[in-house]
Amino acid sequence: MSSTPGTHETATFTGAALALGDDALILSHRLAEWAGSAPVLEEEVALANIALDLLGQARILLSLVGDEDELAYLREERSFRNVQLVEQPNGDFAHTIARQLYFSTYQHLLYGRLASGDGPFAGLAAKAVKEVAYHRDHAEHWTLRLGDGTTESHERMQRACDALWRYTGELFQPVEGIDVDHAAMESAWLASMTDILGKATLTMPSGPRTGAWAAGAGRQGLHTESFGRMIAEMQHLHRSHPGATW
Repeated sequence: MSSTPGTHETATFTGAALALGDDALILSHRLAEWAGSAPVLEEEVALANIALDLLGQARILLSLVGDEDELAYLREERSFRNVQLVEQPNGDFAHTIARQLYFSTYQHLLYGRLASGDGPFAGLAAKAVKEVAYHRDHAEHWTLRLGDGTTESHERMQRACDALWRYTGELFQPVEGIDVDHAAMESAWLASMTDILGKATLTMPSGPRTGAWAAGAGRQGLHTESFGRMIAEMQHLHRSHPGATW
């Protein structure tokens, strides 16, 4: 059966919105897992606020292509299009900060470029880029504080940066419908990482940046082992009480 006019464009927009929305949704849930166990009360509030910002982005993006609750709570694992970086477990505080540094620096670059254009995500990006600037600055502050702190904090921060490095290449794999120069954005991201990690007295990781299986796997619905457990927990209440209202 041949495609009707506009079918490809609709599919492209849907895929792009899900990619951006799922990134925000999954990282929001990971950060929310810190509730009640952050190292200090101030960080309890900061991480919760970042999680809420991301959840707000996810709600807008998912609602553009369907029912936000159904998309969040009733899809199967292989239907999610988030990058593998955001689904990685929190680990210790340094691990969470490294994940946030890598992702929020990317997201700030992405939304800055989308906001300057006239595409379908320009309006959202113009608002979100201001939120993400705080997310990036918060992660940078803690990277500097931990990297250039005690021997133990330095070692933990270095291990976290090294462990998550292999998931960063997927951030810059082109996504149809997200019209930015991914190669230029990756160069800017690497320059930022070189600067920040250098100031934090950390060594820039040098391993491969292809993630598990292949670069772009998360965008194809291929996720890491911990993702299935996280999704089961996230969706449990909704699936246990179908049709309930609160």
